[in-house]
Amino acid sequence: MNSIFEECGGTYTLGADDLLYPNLILEPKEHRPIGRWGRMHRAYLEAEHPGLYERLILNGTLDKHLADAEERAVTMLDVLTLQMAQQEGITESLKAADQMEWVRRMNSIRSRAEEIVREEVIYTL
Repeated sequence: MNSIFEECGGTYTLGADDLLYPNLILEPKEHRPIGRWGRMHRAYLEAEHPGLYERLILNGTLDKHLADAEERAVTMLDVLTLQMAQQEGITESLKAADQMEWVRRMNSIRSRAEEIVREEVIYTL
């Protein structure tokens, strides 16, 4: 009588101690960075949705989920920052004329864009 493992195509190797060990091969994982936004999303999932967090861990899809959130957040932040800067008329000529004013305005835009990203990407499912 075959085991379920053997019926699914699994094989065993006879060890030196006369025990059968399953021949398990892990699929190679792609390495995608999980940066600031991915870590924030992980903390959100762990605190607010522990069931989903555990399910993602058990399925082996947590890293992919966090990397996807990281990519969405970075892309959205870049697009929002650029759009807001264009809308508010912040140009390279302002940067050349008054660097401190340019920095103040860009910091304001960046903090507003980060707040939007947190609400739209990080603190959502």
